[in-house]
Amino acid sequence: MFSEDRQTHRQTFIDAWAKARSNQPLEPLEAQIVQILHTHPEYQGLLEDPDSVLDRDWLPEQGESNPFLHLGLHIAILEQLSVDRPAGIRRLHQNLAAATGDVHEAEHRIMECLVEALWRVQHDDKPFNDKAYLKCVKRAGGGVRPRA
Repeated sequence: MFSEDRQTHRQTFIDAWAKARSNQPLEPLEAQIVQILHTHPEYQGLLEDPDSVLDRDWLPEQGESNPFLHLGLHIAILEQLSVDRPAGIRRLHQNLAAATGDVHEAEHRIMECLVEALWRVQHDDKPFNDKAYLKCVKRAGGGVRPRA
C-alpha cells in the first residue's frame, strides 16, 4: 500500500490533500486519507507546505508527535475494521464508538493499543499478539458507558 521510503510515504498524504483541495477525483486510499484529515485540521496546513515536512523528524523526547505516523495508524485501523482482523476488532470498535459517542475517539483509543502492540513486537522480537491487542481494546472502553 505504502512505500517503505519515508518521503514517498509522506508524499501520498500530501498528494491526497492537494487533490482534495483542488476538487480532483480521489482514489479510495486518498479518500480515506482526506476523511481522516477532516478530523485532524491541525495537520492540514503541514501538508500544504511539503518542503517543510518531507524530511522533518518529529522527536517524541521534545514533545512532538509525527503527524504521518498518526495518520498512518488511522489508515491501519480502518484496514483492520474493513476486514475484521484481528477477528473481533470491528465489534470492539462499534462498542467503543457507541460508548464514547464518537467514532474518532474510538479510533484513538484503539490506536493507543495498536501502538503498544507494535512496540511489543519490536521490543520483544515476537509476532503481533492478537489476543493481547484485543484485550487492550476491550479495556480501552473501561469506565465508559454507552450514550443513551
